[in-house]
Amino acid sequence: MNNTIQTPLQGMGAIDFTKYADGLVPAIIQDAATGKVLMLGFMNEAAVAKTQELQKITFFSRSKNRLWTKGEESGNYLLLKDIKVDCDKDTLLIKAIPQGPTCHTGADTCWNEKNTTDNFLQELEQIIVDRKNNPSDKSYTSSLFAKGINKIAQKVGEEAVEIVIEAKDDNKELFLGEAADLLFHYMILLQAKDFSLNDVIEVLKERHSNK
Repeated sequence: MNNTIQTPLQGMGAIDFTKYADGLVPAIIQDAATGKVLMLGFMNEAAVAKTQELQKITFFSRSKNRLWTKGEESGNYLLLKDIKVDCDKDTLLIKAIPQGPTCHTGADTCWNEKNTTDNFLQELEQIIVDRKNNPSDKSYTSSLFAKGINKIAQKVGEEAVEIVIEAKDDNKELFLGEAADLLFHYMILLQAKDFSLNDVIEVLKERHSNK
């Protein structure tokens, strides 16, 4: 059996399984959204193929001596987003979306880290998404989504007027407070329209590249 395979995933080169005596290559699993490293596992050719087939991260378990799909017992699957092979073709970097805690201890990661992004705006956006998808009677954000797009757009307009007013004065605290209010409500408006900050950033990047 040829232990160097070419996978059909775009941008992914051959994986050299012959580098290790047991034919297993290390696979680093990273959260596609937060960038946190979730765990380390090992894959053989069959595990890579099964991962692609199921779109769920599947390892070769040395203790079980078989293929093992992460979450097959707990339901905490790791949904495949992307696979890359390193320059030596013997280590994988896999980006995934976790469906619950990754570690068997119940921790978010196998290093007992919180699976949160270092980018606060990204974290805030995820909170807004959660308030949209899982409404709470006690949540101001959920109440705005419940009132609909017109009310949300109206709030953005109101906050825009207020920041213009504060911009004419020299009160730093009030100006920054209104700036925060405007940004927060703008992010809610984006989600109400099923867009994200990244969508806006891509437009800005495209404009910048065309200059």
